[in-house]
Amino acid sequence: EYTVSKMKLSIAFFSLAVGSQAFVQKTAFNGKRSALFATVEEAPTMSRTKTKVPVFDEVCETTGVTLKRFMTEVAMLNPELQELTTLFGAIDTACKAISNLVKRSQLPSSSTLGYQGEVNVQGEDQKKLDVITNDLLKRALRFTGRLGVLASEEEDVPVSLTGDKEVIFDETEKYVCVFDPLDGSSNVDAGIPTGTIIGIYEHDENCEVDPNLVVEGSEEQAQCLVNTLQPGTNLVAAAYCLYSSSTFLVLTLGAGTYGFTLDENLGEFVLSHPDMKIPETSSIISLNEANTYMWDEPLQEVLTKWKNGKGRSGKTFSSRYIGSMVGDVHRTLLYGGVFGYPGDKKNPNGKLRLLYEGAPMSFIMEQAGGLSTTGTQRVMEIKPELVHQRVPILMGSKNDIQEIIDAYAAAAK
Repeated sequence: EYTVSKMKLSIAFFSLAVGSQAFVQKTAFNGKRSALFATVEEAPTMSRTKTKVPVFDEVCETTGVTLKRFMTEVAMLNPELQELTTLFGAIDTACKAISNLVKRSQLPSSSTLGYQGEVNVQGEDQKKLDVITNDLLKRALRFTGRLGVLASEEEDVPVSLTGDKEVIFDETEKYVCVFDPLDGSSNVDAGIPTGTIIGIYEHDENCEVDPNLVVEGSEEQAQCLVNTLQPGTNLVAAAYCLYSSSTFLVLTLGAGTYGFTLDENLGEFVLSHPDMKIPETSSIISLNEANTYMWDEPLQEVLTKWKNGKGRSGKTFSSRYIGSMVGDVHRTLLYGGVFGYPGDKKNPNGKLRLLYEGAPMSFIMEQAGGLSTTGTQRVMEIKPELVHQRVPILMGSKNDIQEIIDAYAAAAK
């Protein structure tokens, strides 16, 4: 069974003057809400002890709080997460590089548009950008020295980053990283927003591996050695990077959701959306409604009521759908709503992958006060049986998702 030792918490007090402003770190809430104070009420159940996040009551008006500074503060409050800050340094760099690739992809001189001429393990045609971004992320994460294994949408099986076919975890902290390097890549030629989704787990120390029995691509490598098949409740961190009007990086360490925006003049991700909270009730539907006739009856009934203004909220819902998960989820986090790709008669398990799309995005959504469900089960609690397993997903505003859950429960009686 996956277990994590109780976190050691340390307290650090310091102030660093920057011009006429200063960063001031506090460890307890003094009754006044800081603009950057995490307020996660009724936090969703996780397997890990809650991470402490920094508080900045005053922020330099010129540079703000950069991602690097944020993660440095996290490491000071949570010494056991020191190695995680190095991983986020690599993610920071990789997302900037991918952002540049996506922006330049429309130029005649670019060689990143079109198809690679191969298909991935899902049977999908691989875009050139899929392959390039997958390799870019692999290299960025590999050279941190903090990652043992990764699993990607573009890889047939989880990949060892130790350089050998025999993967042996040493006594230092190692992480398992799962990601979708370029979600929505099928739309990139049309300039539609795309994104990168990342989930980070700790490796299971109880998973004993006999290197003599492990060969590349074997069943043991995929299911035991690589430690990728963990439920979302075991996630240490999750993040997505959205490449759109600006480049956004949104992350959670299990203590709230934080959004950063790339300041291209500084070349740094700057904290722009501290302690993000999704509205509890909304009036926005973000689903592919062309498939409505194939969905479960409870979901169809709820949607019909919403469109007619007869749901619990009494609001008449409107539709906003991009078709790119990162873009749709980002808008849903900011404005509220319900995003999803439900199961249907054609795809009973939906189309989104549990390990590197469903679980990380559900972690982010829940930490912002939302919910994520299949209709009958919390997505975060599902333990993957396969690396590329698909799962039906409905996520978004708490009250609206609860209405869907209740409809499924009533239908089951």
